[in-house]
Amino acid sequence: MILDGFLTFTGDAQGATGTIAVAGTIYDAPTTGTQNSSNVIDLGVTNGIPTSANGGGARDIGIGDDPMLKLLVQVSTTFVYGAGGGTTYIILAGAPDSGTGTEGSYTTMWTSPTYAQADMTAGAQLANVDVPLVIPGQALPRYLRLTFVTATATYTAGQIYGGVVIDRFDQTKGTTGALSGYRAGVTVSN
Repeated sequence: MILDGFLTFTGDAQGATGTIAVAGTIYDAPTTGTQNSSNVIDLGVTNGIPTSANGGGARDIGIGDDPMLKLLVQVSTTFVYGAGGGTTYIILAGAPDSGTGTEGSYTTMWTSPTYAQADMTAGAQLANVDVPLVIPGQALPRYLRLTFVTATATYTAGQIYGGVVIDRFDQTKGTTGALSGYRAGVTVSN
């Protein structure tokens, strides 16, 4: 798997616009409520036609290609909640160019399951899906961002990576934590 700074939602390597970046890293540390990722991925065509300034210029990032681009959101440092525990879910949203080279209105393209505190451990993959298709009625997005939604409690520690990758490591783990060649629910008798 190759991580590309231009396709990374989290951290401050690309001059993060959000406030939840962990300084000097590729990670975000969302704490409470609804927080957008530190970076917005701009799929604009800067030297192509149509230009971004007139509302065009969004690249097709390979939807339907083989291999497909993948969304990867992974916990890098285990999350710790304050009193009472909490839950988290993640949203991938896309927005067209507003016509002035800025973000238009965002449309939700994918929402993760809701994760409990026990799920937010180092190494846990929270998003292991292909980059989703544009939903019916949505303009081809020029901008993509993640949103972290935390309910009930506030994180006191924890970091997360989010980005678009070409080849995610998707090997499943068995009940002992060892890598397995079988999907969940398959039993092999000896």
